Amino acid sequence: MQKLLSIDIKSDFGFFRKPDMNSSINLSYNMLHKPALLGILGAIIGMEGYSDFGKTPQYYKELKELKLGIEPLQHEKGNFQKTVIKYSNTVGYANMGTNYLTEESTLIAPAYRCYILLNLENSVERKLYDYLKEGKAEYLPYFGKNEFYAWWDSDFSFKSYDFDCLVKPGNDFRIKSLFIKKDTSIQSQKADNIFDFLNFENEEATFMYFERLPVGFGEDPIQYIFESFAFTTFKLKSKAEIDNLYFLTSENYYVQLF
Repeated sequence: MQKLLSIDIKSDFGFFRKPDMNSSINLSYNMLHKPALLGILGAIIGMEGYSDFGKTPQYYKELKELKLGIEPLQHEKGNFQKTVIKYSNTVGYANMGTNYLTEESTLIAPAYRCYILLNLENSVERKLYDYLKEGKAEYLPYFGKNEFYAWWDSDFSFKSYDFDCLVKPGNDFRIKSLFIKKDTSIQSQKADNIFDFLNFENEEATFMYFERLPVGFGEDPIQYIFESFAFTTFKLKSKAEIDNLYFLTSENYYVQLF
């Protein structure tokens, strides 16, 4: 039995570290990405995280096949406000006797609606469903750093949906979540012709947001696999080829689960 549910998870701050950085500042992804969300879900049901260098953590091995969707909440045209926090690390093994100074570009009040497709006949996924519905966790989830603890309100944010994954849009359609946009090259005309710039939700400001985000790990678990994502209030043309769309019949909109 499959269940498609969502929770609204939030924190006062967040820091989803990018692997690329310059000499002084560490940058954060703006969006919660799939590997980070899998870590949060693993912590909720008490799975082990990173222990040995180069070894795939338990949560990733157990949960990597889950179908997930992510929608930012309380954002400004897809973006969250950021602040730069400076740190001084004085432990000897980190800086060989000198003060090591670093800066981190930190998200302020990030919040996301996380869509999760679960098979309740699977014992691990059934446990995850029960924990999310009851609002409990074995380990405290956090947004990138353990001081940025995250929470959801099971009474208000936990939702279950009727859905159809076989429906193909016959007309222009809206995707409420992030979705993978296959062709993003500047030179390609196909990069823009899936959007209907005259068709959008009147109550929302029009915008298009793009970010290249991790979707998993390669053979070496330290290395991310990336996809290019889009998030927009514009509708997409019916001819747009978007994989893994799920139509939420009670909400009358699509999300992408990847």
